[in-house]
Amino acid sequence: MARGLSWDGEGRKRSFALIAAVITTTALFSTAKPAATGTVDVIVRERVATSSEAESLVGRLGGTVRENLALIGGFSATIPASALPVLESSSHVSAVTEDGSITLSGTKFGEAVEASSSDGSMFHVNGVIGSDSMWQNGDTGDGVTVALIDSGVVPVKGIDNSGTVINGLDISFESQVDRFRYLDTYGHGTHMAGIITGRDQNGQAIRNESKYFTGVAPHSRLLSVKVASYDGAVDVSQVIAAIDWVVLHRNSNGMNVKVLNLSFGTDTTQSRTLDPLSFAVEQAWKRGLVVVVAAGNDGNGTPVRTPAKNPFVIAVGAANTNGTSDRADDKVASFSNCSSHRAVDVVAPGVSIVSLRAPGSYADVSYPNAVVASRFFKGTGTSQAAAVVSGAAATILEKFPNATPDQVKNVLRTTAKKMPTGTDACQGAGLIDLSAIASMSSLPLSVQTHAPSTGLGLLETSRGTDHLTNNGVMLVGETDIFGKPFSTAVWAPLSAAGSSWSGGTWNGSSWSGSSWSGSSWSGSSWSGSSWSGSSWSGSSWSGSSWSGNSWSGSSWSGSSWSGSSWSGSSWSGSSWSGQRWE
Repeated sequence: MARGLSWDGEGRKRSFALIAAVITTTALFSTAKPAATGTVDVIVRERVATSSEAESLVGRLGGTVRENLALIGGFSATIPASALPVLESSSHVSAVTEDGSITLSGTKFGEAVEASSSDGSMFHVNGVIGSDSMWQNGDTGDGVTVALIDSGVVPVKGIDNSGTVINGLDISFESQVDRFRYLDTYGHGTHMAGIITGRDQNGQAIRNESKYFTGVAPHSRLLSVKVASYDGAVDVSQVIAAIDWVVLHRNSNGMNVKVLNLSFGTDTTQSRTLDPLSFAVEQAWKRGLVVVVAAGNDGNGTPVRTPAKNPFVIAVGAANTNGTSDRADDKVASFSNCSSHRAVDVVAPGVSIVSLRAPGSYADVSYPNAVVASRFFKGTGTSQAAAVVSGAAATILEKFPNATPDQVKNVLRTTAKKMPTGTDACQGAGLIDLSAIASMSSLPLSVQTHAPSTGLGLLETSRGTDHLTNNGVMLVGETDIFGKPFSTAVWAPLSAAGSSWSGGTWNGSSWSGSSWSGSSWSGSSWSGSSWSGSSWSGSSWSGSSWSGNSWSGSSWSGSSWSGSSWSGSSWSGSSWSGQRWE
């Protein structure tokens, strides 16, 4: 199976029988049709969530329903391969996806990646990187918003404080279904959000508390931009559009977006100066956003993925701290991408990190042994490490609100501590250390000088080996998900000017339903378990065709992709015996 884009995380191999998938890694998901012999495992999404007609049909076809996937409005099943066409054509079924194996960032999803102590709690992480030193000075990320381009977020305890999470753009393939909009059906986005901005409501005394869950920047806000669905379906064009959108709206309604977290990367060999995805993150950086990108989870010696390859952004590798505060046993995680082609900038804890659980998500249902103390979930990968660095950047930006992205990157690098194990290419400047920054009264001037990107390469080449497939038809060429021709020569100047979006339109199509402007957006924030805002709803996805009748706006919920673009977290099953959780 081809490798490609991936969510930086512990990647594990597992079938996609998730109900609410946790998109924490780069999922390798193939929709190639099996031979019409034997049986095939599938995920079935029903047209009416409360109907049992599709389940009954599976039985009549000689199949067996395995798991109820309520969060995605469907179920997993095993059916005779010869019955697949009948099931797909049923009026009671909206989509049938082969429940194939996935490879996330090169590691195995749901298995231990490497030996380490069981303590990956945020209490431990914050202690290792010195977060409490910043907190003692009152620098907890207050007033800073971190944009998270991921799989959405669910309002679980720890990130359900009023105003903590703002729902922004949802251009995932689930955005056209009300009950899935914004929600993290894969589980990765919620895990990342907890690491960055998690804070139990009763945990105000964060400095010396160990029983409350606390992220690195517990008083920061998070702007959730959803691009990935339960099965990891996403195209480079969606990620580029999301980056452009964040740049355009970084200061809308007083959001003050200063950090952008991206755990997405492709295995393209296209030059970073030409690659459009690399160009997009570079424009965000030049517009004042600290862009933090996970390096990838394909293993030491493998070049970092694009866009981490861009020298302006902060490329983050994963450190294995072995669950101790002793730096003598710290080392680069074996799965963390790194090579002499482009060294990572810094590393942060990324092995068996305990963050918030998304109940009913893909990871949650598939890896119950990764659940910790009912509320939490254990995951590994460079995406977890990137989230730690994003939270660290938010605390720095509260302390130094006028700092440039170059200054933030420089101070993270110059204060990082080298680990005893790991080459310079694999650990960069070393493990981040906020305690060294807490006592600073100013940041030194710093200006990066690199050859600028043009973005005039090919969208198809940017995809690397990952491609969306819909009913066996692959999305290829200079074409976005709506089948619209994509010209980098037209797009690049618009992206650089911050004008690639016009209301809800990008590249000639309405991606986000109703237009997003300062006067029409009410904040779309949620508190508790109620979601207040659906301004991104819309039914403008229909009517687009690609390659004849192969791509249609009404069938996006059944799309998936083959590759490993989300370097997402692998969910570890090792037990955690700490007593720090409520």
